[in-house]
Amino acid sequence: MPMCSMNMLWNTQIVDTCIVFRSWHISTNTAFVISCLAIVALGVLYEYLRVFQKLIDTRIALSLVKDKRSRSRSSSGRNSPEIPLEEEGLLSGRVFKAKVTGVPVPLPSRIFRAVLYGISVFLSFFLMLVFMTYNAYLILSVVLGAALGHFIFGDSVDPDSILSTDGKGMACH
Repeated sequence: MPMCSMNMLWNTQIVDTCIVFRSWHISTNTAFVISCLAIVALGVLYEYLRVFQKLIDTRIALSLVKDKRSRSRSSSGRNSPEIPLEEEGLLSGRVFKAKVTGVPVPLPSRIFRAVLYGISVFLSFFLMLVFMTYNAYLILSVVLGAALGHFIFGDSVDPDSILSTDGKGMACH
């Protein structure tokens, strides 16, 4: 019975390679090529999810701004002051005042955003585990999928977002 080989060094092994799971055991060159193509597709999917998350956040933000404007027009014109939240420190016993910023996101949108985020985090860590096989071909597949996905879905940029200091840098997720 063939065994999975686990190399913790740079390698180019094809047959008897296992990808993340023991059940994803490569026994032929064809299976290896198909696996590499699947990994490229996962990389493209990950890049799509990143763009889709931004699109969803933009739609939610536009909806919230629209709702906020319609509520401010219908109000009496008085602005209600923001009330700071008081939270008690767990260990210190001191009371901290935290200013609430932003607009609350409706529960269905929060759930949808959380699910999308969870899927993208899972996929990013899964691709990281593929990368950690140290197999040159699998690493190339991950990088190729990310680059291809970025090329397909990164056809425009938002200069204001890029130039702001609020954005996430390069990270697993």
